[in-house]
Amino acid sequence: MTVLAAAAKLTLSLRITGVRADGYHLIDAEMVTLDLADTLEVEPAATTSIAGGGDIDPGDNLIARALMLMGRTARVTVTKRIPPGAGLGGGSADAAAVLRWAGCTDVEGSAQLGADVPFCLVGGRARVRGIGELVQPLDHIPRTLTLLIPPFGCSTPAVYRRWDEMGGPEGASGNDLELAALEVEPRMERYRQALERATGQTARLAGSGSTWFVEGAFPGDDRMVVRTVPAPPHPA
Repeated sequence: MTVLAAAAKLTLSLRITGVRADGYHLIDAEMVTLDLADTLEVEPAATTSIAGGGDIDPGDNLIARALMLMGRTARVTVTKRIPPGAGLGGGSADAAAVLRWAGCTDVEGSAQLGADVPFCLVGGRARVRGIGELVQPLDHIPRTLTLLIPPFGCSTPAVYRRWDEMGGPEGASGNDLELAALEVEPRMERYRQALERATGQTARLAGSGSTWFVEGAFPGDDRMVVRTVPAPPHPA
């Protein structure tokens, strides 16, 4: 059995640079890996089975799809720590961990599993472009950040649709999706205000939400202090 760490990602900035003919949005983003991670126990098996992390359908989730992409089968047990729907790439991180375990080096090809999977496969700190498949590693910068994660998620497809309907506004905080996300899920505003009151900092939205973050350590019952980490080892 192999124990894998599937680290969360945080989108520090996000600009939308265009829309492809097939409707996919082109981005220019900076993403980092956090020391918040799911744990996966993976053991080769004749058929794929996945347990833990809630009620997982082994035929319809990113872990199973990652195994199928690599032509592998395994018994996988997941211990979830990355909150779902928070914009921290939990499912993509799990898939990327399995891809690394299976020896995948095709970063662009991994995008067929989801737009966040290529970055999660590379990890560390990177500039991410295209629809997420173009990942340019950058030097690691140690950072400490405080997250406030609402007890609800925010639909990424719905946020992009609203961004289109609003005429493609540019986000003043470095995240073009922030205004659209607040339109889709207005409850997020009170969580932003709570984080700003507690820290005295201007809160930024992680990707399409629902997580808010600030630089620095501001521990509290409703807040999580995390640190950026370098890229994980990759197959030779």
